[in-house]
Amino acid sequence: MTFKQRLPFFLVGLTIGIIAVIFFFGKKKTTFDYGPNARVLKNISIKKHIFSEEILQSINSNKIDTSTISLILKEGKADMWNKIKLDTCTEYNIKGTKSLKNIILTVKNCDSTAIIEKVTFE
Repeated sequence: MTFKQRLPFFLVGLTIGIIAVIFFFGKKKTTFDYGPNARVLKNISIKKHIFSEEILQSINSNKIDTSTISLILKEGKADMWNKIKLDTCTEYNIKGTKSLKNIILTVKNCDSTAIIEKVTFE
């Protein structure tokens, strides 16, 4: 068989494979968290969140609420270049996306907890 004869068989098989992958993974709600930003956000989101006094004051004064914080921790953008490594924790600045672009959270990612330390409005 020449290349021209094999190419249609390859393309048909590739198309069937792509459709099968989309069908199976679409129903399972599978996420592919392989980038550093996605791994950090997923790691922070599965841990227990502890709010600092500054965050609690911002929540009480209605500048920000816990659903906004959760949305930023889920869909935000972690600043991987300016992370600060402490003894057992790593400190990240997480910036909101879309309508929350002006909000930056400072989060300490420790072994079993995520301490949300500070909120900054740009």
